Amino acid sequence: MVDSVTNLINTSSVKNTRTSKSTLGKDDFLKLMISQLKNQDPLSPMDGTQYAAQLAQFSSLEQLTNLNDAVKLSMETNSQLTQAINNTMMATLIGKDVKLDGNKLILSGQENITLGYNLPVEAKNVQLKIYNANGALVKTMNVDSSKIGDNKLSWDLTDNSGNKLTNGNYAFAVEATNLNGEAMTVSLFKYGTIDGVKFTNDKGTVILINGAQYSISDISEVLNPNNKGDGK
Repeated sequence: MVDSVTNLINTSSVKNTRTSKSTLGKDDFLKLMISQLKNQDPLSPMDGTQYAAQLAQFSSLEQLTNLNDAVKLSMETNSQLTQAINNTMMATLIGKDVKLDGNKLILSGQENITLGYNLPVEAKNVQLKIYNANGALVKTMNVDSSKIGDNKLSWDLTDNSGNKLTNGNYAFAVEATNLNGEAMTVSLFKYGTIDGVKFTNDKGTVILINGAQYSISDISEVLNPNNKGDGK
């Protein structure tokens, strides 16, 4: 009979004429044991050793179930606590100037955006290009700053004709050649001042810069007030 109970525990589904369950819980296991006691043969009652073994199995199942519930509760509590700590810490960054990785730009009515790039070696020529959401080139700028390391410039959000671009999503790229005329790989970023922090259900905690939302993971550096980027 112990073997029969063990087989039921390991079975992936328990079926009867009315219901179908994918797992056998501790309550089901206890009901099964009680049913066995009620329906045992009076002339051949259940062996005490077998019953003790079944009780041990039930005790193990109950402990494992309780442990699983406790672990789930602990994980949920830790997740909520971590989120609360992150939210509190992010709120302290309001008003701070930050460096944001990536080439994505969001125009939302600001006067200018400070763009940045990092050169691995000194450059001979540097061009910065702005593209709209459709991938069309809208602005080309020849850049004088070609020193090794971080370089930055302020863009007034105009196109090649001097017209202000409409709000929306844009991207920028930097094409640079070294002193031998060879193309080099350039890392891109932009600067901004955090105006606010927003807590969302789908994106989690996001920062607001001139009304545009950025992910926390976009922040690569919180700048010293004496070394912030020009513009926003």
